[in-house]
Amino acid sequence: MKTHKYIFFGLLFIFLSATIATAQERRYIPKQSNEYVRIYKPDGDYFFGPETPNLKEGKWYDEWVSNDHTFVKGDDGKWHIFGITHPLVETNPLSKGIHEGEYASFHAVSAATNFKETVKKHHYNDLPKILAPKDRPGEIPANHAPYIIRKNGLFQMVYGHSPIRLAVSTNLYDWEPKGELFSDPDGARDPNVLFHKGTYYLTYCSIKSVRMVTSKDLIHWSNPQTILKTNTFDPESPSMIFYKNTFYLFVCAWEDDWDGTDIQGAYTHKAYVYNSDDLSDFGVDNEKEITVLNSHAPEIFQGEDGQWYISSVEWPYRGVSIDKLEWEEKK
Repeated sequence: MKTHKYIFFGLLFIFLSATIATAQERRYIPKQSNEYVRIYKPDGDYFFGPETPNLKEGKWYDEWVSNDHTFVKGDDGKWHIFGITHPLVETNPLSKGIHEGEYASFHAVSAATNFKETVKKHHYNDLPKILAPKDRPGEIPANHAPYIIRKNGLFQMVYGHSPIRLAVSTNLYDWEPKGELFSDPDGARDPNVLFHKGTYYLTYCSIKSVRMVTSKDLIHWSNPQTILKTNTFDPESPSMIFYKNTFYLFVCAWEDDWDGTDIQGAYTHKAYVYNSDDLSDFGVDNEKEITVLNSHAPEIFQGEDGQWYISSVEWPYRGVSIDKLEWEEKK
């Protein structure tokens, strides 16, 4: 009898080991269609201030530039986009004004309540800008890279750059600033939040690195740790998701290859994708890189029907564009 028991457990061990090995070996690589649709183009508007060397408060500007952004679905079923915005500044040299006046977030809303139906040219309508400096007394002027997550019936917006701050809303239209969450002596920009198994994981960019802090309540945060080291480029706009029992980190790369002749050229559209079973370790340089996609400041998310999407700003068009994303099993 003992012999039969040993044989049974031996076979069970082999079966479980093979099953685990198969699951570990099954990997997926995101593939985009490369058929971007520009769903949002900013309308002209008056600059909200304060004034900068090249922008006048209260002056009308026809062209506005969008950058790091976030998508969120409201209680009315409509989709909302929030993100960095400022009037187009064409200085000489161009590099002098490419980020001038990034003091408020644009706000655009869909007409349809199914994301698939919003992926149409210029579908989203521009709404008044939110959280300009006058709405955030005591804060630094910059309002960069908002990311929104729902908690306790409130929409919670984290934004930067350092110090990373918080604002809350009940309806996505009216926002109340709540002050600082944390800062990093090396700088913290482009926050992104993943909620996984009861913990909030906030990733952000710093010097040649993507770093992460954690929290149980979105208020008290751990000390930062580096989850990706990038010796070869400056990282921008991290976006982390959990898919098929593993983690994927999308990071836009600034590699100083801009020729300086066109504003859009400053918004590089090389997005590296990394895969790791440990969300605190995505390696060094291309150690855990699995593919490169075409996007600037990508957001990765699903529509109601489960279809995956990747967004991009300023490339290939001014405003926000959407491309479909599929997951192909790695052979």
